[in-house]
Amino acid sequence: MDLRERPSEPAARHPWEQTRFDFFLRVLQDGGGLAASSVLDVGSGDAWFARQLLARLASGARVTCWDTEYTEQHARSLGANGEPGLSLVAVRPQGRHELVMALDVLEHVQDDLAFLRETVEQNMAGGAHLLMSVPAWPSLYTSHDAALLHYRRYRPQEAASLLRSAGLQLVRSGGLFSALLLPRLVRRGVELVTRPAPPHQAPALAWQHGPALTRLVRSVLSIDSAACRWASSHDRSLPGLSWWAWCRKP
Repeated sequence: MDLRERPSEPAARHPWEQTRFDFFLRVLQDGGGLAASSVLDVGSGDAWFARQLLARLASGARVTCWDTEYTEQHARSLGANGEPGLSLVAVRPQGRHELVMALDVLEHVQDDLAFLRETVEQNMAGGAHLLMSVPAWPSLYTSHDAALLHYRRYRPQEAASLLRSAGLQLVRSGGLFSALLLPRLVRRGVELVTRPAPPHQAPALAWQHGPALTRLVRSVLSIDSAACRWASSHDRSLPGLSWWAWCRKP
């Protein structure tokens, strides 16, 4: 979860976030990423994803959460101080890692290619893997993107070219959250007519609905992610609200 979307009070995780984790966990399992003993989570936000992943890694594995917005207060409030295997840093860490994750990060960086090249060169060991995701389709840019300080959304071909230009080999890629394309298209159409100003603050990514609706939304998103995963495993890509890639550093 982006720190800008973090609720001020404890709340249930959004079904979108839980489905996203389950999807990428499968990608990591399929690619051998869970064997990594040293992981760097770039733009890790509230570190929820990193914690869930750490619990599934081998004993002794370490996950470094790097987010430029971290403060000492964040370290205290997120409970990372002294937590075995997990650390939070606000500046680029030293050393090379076996696995690097950059999930919904590059859209926040003005010079995305320079940032990605630096990450590959300084933070990835030879043969290491990168798991990356970005918001897809520039035509779907809305006030929500602006509130999250997104510079852009990506066409899949452009994102793939960016990864190759940074020195990475694409192993597997595809779309995700196809079911959310229509709602975003509707929102984009409404905003083209009403032209709303971006909110000063991104809406909190909290879920405050009952169990019946939660199960329904989780089911829909789980079917969506399964279809996207199947398409990727057969060298196809379903268009989705996000695009992701599993890459290797030669």
